[in-house]
Amino acid sequence: MTDATPTTAPARSRGRRIARGLGAAAAALVVTAAGAGAWYYQRLDRNITTFAPEGIASSRPPVATPAPTGGVPVNILLLGSDTRDDGNGALGGGDEGVGHSDTAILLHVYADHKHAVGVSIPRDTLVTIPPCLLPDGRWSPQRTNQMFNSAFTVGEFQAGNPACTQNTVETLTGLRIDHTLVVDFKGFAAITSAVGGVDVCVPNDVDSYGIHLSKGRQTVSGQQAVDYVRARHGIGDNSDIGRMLRQQAFMSSLIKKVQSKGFDLTTLLPLADAATKSLTVDPGLGSPYKLAEFAQSLQDIQLSDIQFVTLPWRFQGARVAVVEPDAGILWNLLRQDRTLDGRLTGTGATPSASPDAGAPGATGSASPGTSPSAPASPTGGVGAADPALLDVPVTVHNAALSGGLAGRTALALQGKGYTDITIGADTKARRTTLIEYAPSRRAAAEQLARLYPGAELRAGSVDGIVLTLGQDSATPNTPDLNTPDLPDASGATGSGSPTALPSSIPSGIADNTRPADTDLCNDLSFG
Repeated sequence: MTDATPTTAPARSRGRRIARGLGAAAAALVVTAAGAGAWYYQRLDRNITTFAPEGIASSRPPVATPAPTGGVPVNILLLGSDTRDDGNGALGGGDEGVGHSDTAILLHVYADHKHAVGVSIPRDTLVTIPPCLLPDGRWSPQRTNQMFNSAFTVGEFQAGNPACTQNTVETLTGLRIDHTLVVDFKGFAAITSAVGGVDVCVPNDVDSYGIHLSKGRQTVSGQQAVDYVRARHGIGDNSDIGRMLRQQAFMSSLIKKVQSKGFDLTTLLPLADAATKSLTVDPGLGSPYKLAEFAQSLQDIQLSDIQFVTLPWRFQGARVAVVEPDAGILWNLLRQDRTLDGRLTGTGATPSASPDAGAPGATGSASPGTSPSAPASPTGGVGAADPALLDVPVTVHNAALSGGLAGRTALALQGKGYTDITIGADTKARRTTLIEYAPSRRAAAEQLARLYPGAELRAGSVDGIVLTLGQDSATPNTPDLNTPDLPDASGATGSGSPTALPSSIPSGIADNTRPADTDLCNDLSFG
C-alpha cells in the first residue's frame, strides 16, 4: 500500500477544455469486486493508495447512529480525477498537471443496506470551500462562491486534494462522509475492459475533440468508455448537466453488467486488480480486507433499489446555483435516512412531519410540517384498497412530451406503496393515458386506473402492467403522496380531487431523479 505525497504540480493548462470522465463509477465497483475474499490480499494491497488523514477537517457532522431497524447508513463520496499525470494523458489528451474532479457522486447507502441513492453534484456548482490543508502544512482560508470542482485543486497536489473535496461536501450537505474514493482515466478504462464492456446509448453521432462515437445502443470499453462519459461538446445537449445524466446511466449499466456476470473469480480478480491500481481511498478503506468487509455490507443492493438524483440546480450565468429549499430538503431526507419520498427503508413507515429544510447543513427556511413541497405523511393506508395488488410489476413510459414525468410518476407510485416499478423509454406522443395489462392482472390494472381518471384500459400480451402516460397525465396530474390513498372498496376517495394531484416531492428533486433501472436511452439530456 502506498501513500499519496503532497508534492506541488503546475496549474491546470488554460487550453484544457474537454470535460472529464466518470471515475466514480469505477470506484463504486471496486468495492463490489473486493468482496470476493482476501486470498489475493497481498496483490491488491500493493495497488491501493490512500490520502493523508491530516487533511480531513476536525470539525465535522456527527457520525450516523444505528437505525431503529438495525444497521447504520453509510455515505460514500465517489470522485473522478481528470489528471493527465502517470500516463492518463494517453486516454484524455491535454497537458499533464494537477487534476480537477469534474465528476462527484455522493452515494448514500441506507441503514438496511438494501437501498441507495447517488447524488450527482455539478462541477460548476457555486459553493463554500472551507479551510483545507496545503503542502506547507498551513490551512487555506475559507472561500465562498467557488466552483465545486476547484476544491480538488486546492494546494495543487499532484494527486489532487480529495480531503478538501470531502470537507467541502460535508459543509454543503451536513452529512458525514464515511469513505472517499478517487479513480483516474486509467482505472476507469481498465474496469470497463475487465467486465467485457458496458452497454450505453449514444444520443447522436460524435466526431469532435478527437472523440468518435456512433449514435445508438452499443457496448463500449477502454478508450471509448472514457470518451462516452467525459465528452461534453458535440454530444447530447453539450452541457455538463446532460453529461452527468449519461454518467448516471453508465454507472447503472456498469453495475448491471457486473451483477449479471456473477461474482466468479475470473471476473473479480481482473476487475479488482485493474481498478485498485488507479484508486486512491481514505485511510478507512486502505487495505484489501477493509475493502472486502465494506463490499460485503453492500452486496444485497439490487439495481432496482438504487436511484440517482442531481443536486437541485439552476444556471447562474455560466455557473450553477443550488436551488433552495429543495436542496435543503434533499440533504435532510438523507440525514434522516429517508428515501426521496420520505419513507424509512425496511419499515414501510412514512414521516410524521415534513423534513426540515432549515436543519444544520441546509440553507432553506422551511419548518417541520409546514413546507408545502416537502414529502409528508399520507392521511390513510394504501391497504384500504388491496395491498396484494401493489406488488404487480409496473413499467412506466412517458408519452406526454413532459421531461422527467416518468421518473416523477415512479417516485409518486412508490409513495403509494407500489414496489416493482421500471422506467421505460419515452414513446410516441399520445393525448390520453393508456394502462395495458396481462389478463390475469385486470384487478390490479383497475386499481391503478383509479389514480388516472379517464385512462384507457386495454388487455394485452404484456408482463404485469404497462402504464403509458399521456398528455392528460402531465403535472399536476401525477399521483400525490399528500392526497388520501386509493379508493376503498366502496369507491370513496375521501377529500381532495383525483384530477388535480400536485406532487409533494419538490420539483428540484423529482425533476432531477433517475432510477438506476431506467432505459439506457431515456433521459440523457436535461433540455
